[in-house]
Amino acid sequence: MKKSILLLATIILFSVSCSAPKQNTTTVIRKSATDSLTNRLQQLYDKGYFNGFGVAIVDDQGVRFKNGFGYADRETRKAYTVQTVQSIASVSKTLVGIALLKAQELGKLRLDDQVNWYLPFEVINPYYLNTPITIRQLATHTSTILDNENYLSKNYYLKPDQNLNGLPLVFDDTQILNPAESAVGLNIFTRDMLAFHGKWHMADTFLNKAPGTQYEYSNTGTTLAAYIIERATGEPFDVFTQKHILTPLQLKNSGWKFDAIDLSRLSRYYQDPKTLLPYYTMSSYPDGGFMTTIDDLSKYLQELIRGYNGNGKILSKESYREFFKPQLSAEHFTERNTQNPYSESYNTGIFIGFGYTGYIGHTGGDPGVMAMLFFDPKTSVGRIMMFNTNFSTPEGNQVFYQIWDALGR
Repeated sequence: MKKSILLLATIILFSVSCSAPKQNTTTVIRKSATDSLTNRLQQLYDKGYFNGFGVAIVDDQGVRFKNGFGYADRETRKAYTVQTVQSIASVSKTLVGIALLKAQELGKLRLDDQVNWYLPFEVINPYYLNTPITIRQLATHTSTILDNENYLSKNYYLKPDQNLNGLPLVFDDTQILNPAESAVGLNIFTRDMLAFHGKWHMADTFLNKAPGTQYEYSNTGTTLAAYIIERATGEPFDVFTQKHILTPLQLKNSGWKFDAIDLSRLSRYYQDPKTLLPYYTMSSYPDGGFMTTIDDLSKYLQELIRGYNGNGKILSKESYREFFKPQLSAEHFTERNTQNPYSESYNTGIFIGFGYTGYIGHTGGDPGVMAMLFFDPKTSVGRIMMFNTNFSTPEGNQVFYQIWDALGR
């Protein structure tokens, strides 16, 4: 009798153990890895160099990891989340590249067209009067257009209707925030900067090299490319990119201008952890003014990875091949970056950069904001970081890259 009861109990226990749902070992491992990464990033945040930041790891299938740390507003202790909006500075230039190729697909322009075919004023390198500048040269930073000091002193404008309360209006002695009412559009900015008799044109507006021969990173050249898109398509640049990039990718919390975003999601910006900055915009907004979230930027990076692999949504395969094609060679560089694998200055596609190790993407930095977006073409895995605080010390720089490295492990 006892043996029968024991046997029955054994059978019941075996049956229960077989029918009970098994815990997914892969899920457990992923959760453990996610928790470990979150803890590591929290430890780095706790060092106190940044008020708030967001990160993501993305592949061509979706988002592997995303999170926000710290505060979007230090004073009110509003959390920085994956839905927090902030500028991504020069990472914005990659959207100008996509827009150029979309305009080319639509038959509105060709990359090898001369820029003056589309402009109501002439842009000519005064040292090479007979050598035309092309759109491709703008997109590869070989146009010889430089950022003269007026780029910093005449380009940045205060957001209207904000209480300054003594907030700083000058950064690094030259980067000046001008009154909101003095802001000008792309047409005026590019004319005044680049036309020979433009009021902001200076002797150092152009490099003394033939267009197409030397790489020289140019925000002003990027802005001119965006203005050419406006001239060629008949649509404002922000409207064109909304139609052909943001809406198809469902980037619902992103935009180029304050009236295009939910201001309740907008992060405050900080020169350092204790120094709050006012909100600002730029006349040259296409070169660095795109505002977005970790959630939306993850969708954008996923599209870039898919585009690289021939499965993109917003451009044709041919256009993506052109976008990601290394355009330059060693002879275009006087000083080529072979130190930082996450610098876009080793080679360039169409407004997207290549590190010397092959990583593809872009960095960004403006007053109070920093961003990085890169992916590894061998693994189709990419990383994103967005910060609402500049680092002002070597230790802050070190923590910045420790956060980046943590995302790659």
